[in-house]
Amino acid sequence: MLNVFTLVNGRLFQEEISSADALTHVAPIWVDMDAPTGQEKGWISGRFGVTIPDDIVDDDLEESARFYEEDNGELHIRSDFLIDDEDNPRNVRVAFVLHNKMLFSVHAEDLPVFRLLRLRARRIPALIEDAKDVLLKLYDADAEYSADSLESIYDALEAVSNSVLKRTVSDETASEALSAIAKEEDLNGRIRRNVMDTRRAVSFMMRSRMLNAEQFEEARQILRDIDSLDNHTTFLFDKINFLMNATVGFININQNRIIKIFSVASVALLPPTLIASIYGMNFKVMPEMNWDYGYPFALVLMASSMIAPFWYFRRKGWL
Repeated sequence: MLNVFTLVNGRLFQEEISSADALTHVAPIWVDMDAPTGQEKGWISGRFGVTIPDDIVDDDLEESARFYEEDNGELHIRSDFLIDDEDNPRNVRVAFVLHNKMLFSVHAEDLPVFRLLRLRARRIPALIEDAKDVLLKLYDADAEYSADSLESIYDALEAVSNSVLKRTVSDETASEALSAIAKEEDLNGRIRRNVMDTRRAVSFMMRSRMLNAEQFEEARQILRDIDSLDNHTTFLFDKINFLMNATVGFININQNRIIKIFSVASVALLPPTLIASIYGMNFKVMPEMNWDYGYPFALVLMASSMIAPFWYFRRKGWL
């Protein structure tokens, strides 16, 4: 999908392009390519003179190839953007090219941050003035989106805390808690990676001296916001580790209870087993043969020898 954005009365105007002829009359500040076809890349190359390689959003790029400037002045930036999908959270690589005061973006799937910026730019006048503003606003929205995702992790971990720390934890509850904790840990790690990548990209823009004074100050504010997010991700990692250890501890307690029952039962059954083995020996003359109540006496003795250890363990608080 190919979308071009032009400034109309201080607002972004979006137009979806379906043919090469539709590009001839537009002068955009932003060209967004969502999973572009080879034909669409050819349209862009023919109209604006920008070559879009097939591997531009590959994940196996060298680190040095993520931020660089061409001899002709083209600025290339590769950044990861977060998709906080409940079933499949992930980071999506986006390639940016700044060429002749136009921003070209290429990504494999639609991103919530891009939708958020399009919505804001249509509603808020004078939010964007040039292509560099588009890029900065995307990173600003990305930091805000990461903050919203962190808030959702706080809520999810609060629910786990209520289920684990405020009532008796069964094995089923512990299993559900561990699954939820692992899910939030994965999302927290992706957010931390995302803000780290955003910090690198914004720092590169500041070092390249491509920003004016107002944009430079906005970039500094984005970096301050990212620094605050780092503190939250660190706190969440600590909280996740605590809940993980607490949940595993409750699982161990439940297992120890089961083992204790078997241990107590085995010890308590030793005396009656000993008595039964003695009375089961093949004596030539058994002592109870001349006594009508010999076997009942043996059974009573076995029962008493079994009850006595349970009473003692109960008195000691071991049961």
